[in-house]
Amino acid sequence: MKNILTAILLLSCASARAQGPLAQLLGGRDLPSAAVPAPADLSYLETDDRYWVTVSADDKYDRTALLAAGLDIVEIAEHYASGLIAKPDMEQLAAKGFILRGSQPLAEYARTHLKDFPASDAAYHNYAETEAELRRLAAANPAETSLFSIGKTTQGRDIWCLRINPSEKGEAPSSKPAAFFMGNHHAREHLTAEVSLALANELLSRKNDPEIREYIDTLDIYIAPMTNPDGVEYDIAAGKYRWHRKNMRVNADKSLGVDLNRNYDSRWCAAGASHYQGSDTYCGPYAFSEPETQAIRDFVLARPNIKTLMSYHSYSSLVLYPWAGLDNPVENEKDRKVFTALGKAMASFTGYKPEQSSDLYIATGDTTDWAYAARGVFAFTTELEGSSFYPGASIIARACANNVKAALYLLSVTDDPYKLAR
Repeated sequence: MKNILTAILLLSCASARAQGPLAQLLGGRDLPSAAVPAPADLSYLETDDRYWVTVSADDKYDRTALLAAGLDIVEIAEHYASGLIAKPDMEQLAAKGFILRGSQPLAEYARTHLKDFPASDAAYHNYAETEAELRRLAAANPAETSLFSIGKTTQGRDIWCLRINPSEKGEAPSSKPAAFFMGNHHAREHLTAEVSLALANELLSRKNDPEIREYIDTLDIYIAPMTNPDGVEYDIAAGKYRWHRKNMRVNADKSLGVDLNRNYDSRWCAAGASHYQGSDTYCGPYAFSEPETQAIRDFVLARPNIKTLMSYHSYSSLVLYPWAGLDNPVENEKDRKVFTALGKAMASFTGYKPEQSSDLYIATGDTTDWAYAARGVFAFTTELEGSSFYPGASIIARACANNVKAALYLLSVTDDPYKLAR
């Protein structure tokens, strides 16, 4: 059965060269059965006070107001938005002028939208497995790699980062142009770690190919697949998905977590984020209040050679670039041309839609806005494909193969992104 599924996964890859590292990443793991999984027991969600709601929203300004009202927007369609919201916030929507078009308790919504139960999703890497895979890659490629922690989380876990650079190791500075790839800012977005690991596998399994060798020898490449490991472990604890987005700070009201992608010091909590601690988009008590965002801040500021950055999220099939926290486009015309051209080019490999982040809604405290504003980094958010936060294991191969191609294109311009504006 395992061999059959592995063959299916490999056939979905776009090229023979992509099959090798992906097979290595997936082939030795416990993969899901081809049989239809038994209905999941979601009774543990009955006590969760969040609802999946659909609310009228005609434009990005309505959607931005919904974020401030506590809605974690997940899906957008013409004239409405859908997502998760705590019951107290949902009960206030009408008083704030919003029209509620439908609502379901989270447990009820999950029964119809959970593609696979966790036992069937063993192909995904948890924190320990992610660390083990990074250690395996580093041990197998000592001349090209080093592995180090960029900092500790709220609960004391290491945020592991694999560095691919033959000449400088660990935290030693480098003058080479650098690219930084991150996954799992949001706990429930497990596919993002798989894409990050697939990129590392692709680069190192093909390290002797001329194209890849040029990137390895001339660039400084960092891959941190799991930047919110506390949240990831909580989300999958006891083999049950908790639909958890945030980190694991215990807030004053006893709710759990801060939305790390609203906690950066870029117009922090001015719009598109919530001050309500129980909200999935809670921005935290102040900018950079969380050890996870502090670690990423310090990592980026200590490396002025970082030219490009990719933060993987899910799910919307989008390639997004600054500004997220402003309605206006990037002011610098040359930079704007680079963002537009680079976003369009990466989207051509994935079939996703490229656009400025605030075309969806205005969201302040965003990773990519901060990296660009603080250091001039050409920073992107890729919202991976899928129809749920838990789309099952069958999506991994296709999402990894296409997004690895986009990542390789990003590496191809990291030496001089401005070549795209000439």
